[in-house]
Amino acid sequence: MTTLLINGRIHSPSNPDATAFAVRDGVVAWLGSDDVGRSQYPDAEIIDLDGGFVAPAFVDSHVHLTATGLNLHGLDLRGATSLRQCLQLVADYARRNPDGPVWGHGWDESGWPERTGPSTEDLDAVLGDRPAYLARVDVHSAAATTALRKLAPALDQATGFHPQRALTAEAHHVVRAAAREQLTPRQRQDARVAALDHAAALGIVAVHECAGPQIGGLLDWQELRALEHGVEIVGYWGEAATDAEHARHLIAETGARGLAGDLFVDGALGSRTAWLHAPYHDAPETCGNSYLDAEAVTAHVQACTEAGIPAGFHVIGDAAVAAVVDGFAAVVQRLGAPAVARCGHRLEHLEMVDPQQAARLGAWGVVASMQPNFDALWGGDTGMYAQRLGVDRVHQLNPFALLASEGVPLAFGSDSPVTSMNPWQSVRAAVSHRTADSAISARAAFAAATRGGWRAGGVRDGVTGTLTPGAAASYAVWDTEQLEVSAPANAVQRWSTDPRSRVPALPRLAADAELPRCRQTVHRGVVIHGR
Repeated sequence: MTTLLINGRIHSPSNPDATAFAVRDGVVAWLGSDDVGRSQYPDAEIIDLDGGFVAPAFVDSHVHLTATGLNLHGLDLRGATSLRQCLQLVADYARRNPDGPVWGHGWDESGWPERTGPSTEDLDAVLGDRPAYLARVDVHSAAATTALRKLAPALDQATGFHPQRALTAEAHHVVRAAAREQLTPRQRQDARVAALDHAAALGIVAVHECAGPQIGGLLDWQELRALEHGVEIVGYWGEAATDAEHARHLIAETGARGLAGDLFVDGALGSRTAWLHAPYHDAPETCGNSYLDAEAVTAHVQACTEAGIPAGFHVIGDAAVAAVVDGFAAVVQRLGAPAVARCGHRLEHLEMVDPQQAARLGAWGVVASMQPNFDALWGGDTGMYAQRLGVDRVHQLNPFALLASEGVPLAFGSDSPVTSMNPWQSVRAAVSHRTADSAISARAAFAAATRGGWRAGGVRDGVTGTLTPGAAASYAVWDTEQLEVSAPANAVQRWSTDPRSRVPALPRLAADAELPRCRQTVHRGVVIHGR
């Protein structure tokens, strides 16, 4: 059976002025005009798009689904503008939910007048003897009540422990594991379904789950793997391998796509745990945390390369990036660049990379899985990055244009629940980078959020993530007003599709523009959201 969709605005590189397309057996069979489509497929089921904008569906290249779902319908602290308001949100939530432990996420003291996060004493005063875990927005530190701390074995012996302040490093991992133990199987299941439903409602058909021992643990990942949902889940397991046999064992045990994702080389800038060459501007006593050195990075990359498995790391600070690039360089010297490139290795975040490092990563085919909303939330001369690093270092962060110019494949994601899953926000943030020289075009940003995600996940057929004949019919239908053609030459910039440019149009993404609203999401011909 063929389905013919007509009366739309179709984003297709092969036919930019198409208004109709045909789908057969979950595959795009044809694109063109309404009249030709009706003539060519007289027996097809007709769907009137009513002027909707149809584009390839999005892929979120970095998510944490259980944590996202817990945040969607739980204690979301991202809106707190002060410590006082944060504690009020906690109290209000506890009053509405009087039983069981409290799991919250999202506080960010960098914009608060107090410039300090909630203490153990603060939370105990509000929650009494209830176990409570409240992650900072970057999920690299967390505040916890005394009741939860008592459930975390040998917590006071772990690196990053403090009796009152937020826990970091190993202490954070220990207390997070204790908090996970308080969640019921039903809570975890409901959270995952909510997160995947939310993704589908935002035009996302595939997500890259960055699992690992310190994130959700093996049980969380195994339960997620067993979940049936229309959104496709590509999983990565963040555990270091010592040799090829160990790498194969970890893949067999987890069923993950690769040993990558949140394999931590360092932490986060907001929690002052990203590993820097020079001290933090607002904490000159520290350069952050190092969890893996160049030797361990080298061993992991070599193990995965010899096993033919994608490797990767969470890497943010400039010292961490240097350790990773040096590790890759050592493996390239031993095994050759082609052996490294064919594996599809990837780096998450990659916020502080210089031109020489970018050139080397591009030559080795290493994918950069990045989150443009980090810059939108924390970039600029007065944002959190400037607080942590000083203005001189701010403009080195998230250099999308540099990486693209050096041939580094880009894939965009949200790191949800750290930032919003809305992919159009990510595209807009990349186009409107707070450092102008680091911005990329809307076309490049859209590609990184669609085709780039498939490529990062190992799909390299050249058509997946586009609307062209032969591609999987994975698309979303959007309500949006103005479209504009994004092209290098001003002569073909238009507020509407101009067939002469042969460039597919995209929604207008200026700061004052309303982002598109998803009407329907389809994956491989199957509707997973909407009508």
